[in-house]
Amino acid sequence: MKKILLIGKVDDTLKSLNEYLRRYFKVQVCTETTQNAGAIMKVMEPDLVLTLLAGVYDVDMSVFNIICRDYKNLPVVTIGTDGEFRNFQGYFQGNTFENLILPVDNEDVLYALCRRLDVTFDDIGKKATKDHEERHHILVVDDNAMTLRNIKSILDSKYRITLANSGMKAMAAIGRDRPDVILLDYEMPVCDGKQTLEMIRADDEMKSIPVIFLTGVSDRAHIEAVMQLRPSGYLLKPASQEKLIASIEAAL
Repeated sequence: MKKILLIGKVDDTLKSLNEYLRRYFKVQVCTETTQNAGAIMKVMEPDLVLTLLAGVYDVDMSVFNIICRDYKNLPVVTIGTDGEFRNFQGYFQGNTFENLILPVDNEDVLYALCRRLDVTFDDIGKKATKDHEERHHILVVDDNAMTLRNIKSILDSKYRITLANSGMKAMAAIGRDRPDVILLDYEMPVCDGKQTLEMIRADDEMKSIPVIFLTGVSDRAHIEAVMQLRPSGYLLKPASQEKLIASIEAAL
C-alpha cells in the first residue's frame, strides 16, 4: 500500500477523510506541529503528503520549506479555499503538485491522489480489497460506543475489524464471520464478558478462538475470577495501541 502523510487540524473533515483513505492507503495523521511532520517524514518516508490548509498558520509554513528542500520530487496535494491556496502557491509547481479548491468530497481527493501517485483507482481498489481480505480478523466487543471507536481507530490499519456492542451481538457476528481473535469487555449489562466467553467455549466451532479480556476493574479478586476462565490475555482499560497489538499477535 502507498503511504500518505495527512497534515491538518483535527476536525470532522480530517476524521472523515482519514477514515475513507485508510481503505486504500497507509495513512499517518499529523495534527500537531510541522516539526513533528518533518520527523515523521524521515521515519515514514511517505509516497505523498496531503495537507488540509484550513487552520495552517504562518508558523506552519516550515513544513512546506522542508518538503521543497528535502523532498523535491515528493507529490503534494493540498485542499483549501482560493484564499488559503494563495498563501501556499509559491511553494509548489509541476506535475507532482495539485491543489483542490473546496468544496470537494472524499472521492475527489482519492482520484487526485491516484493522479499524483500515477496509479489507477482500479489498481488501488483491488490491492485494498486483497489486503483487507488477507488481514487477520478481530472482533471487538464492548457496550461503550466510544471505546469501540477508539479501538477500531488504532487497529484498523493493521487488522480487519468487526464491532459488537453486546455479548449476544458478538455471538451473531462470530456465526457470520469467524474472527481470529476476540477483544471482549468484561463488564457489560445483561450478558457480561464471563457469560459471553462461556457461550463461546460451549460451542465446538467457536471454542478455540483466542479471547482477550478488556476491563476497567483492577482488584485482585476480579482479576483472579477472570483468569479462571483462561483467556488468551487480560488488559486494563484504556489499553495502548502497543499493548493491544502485542496481545493480539501473541494470541495469533
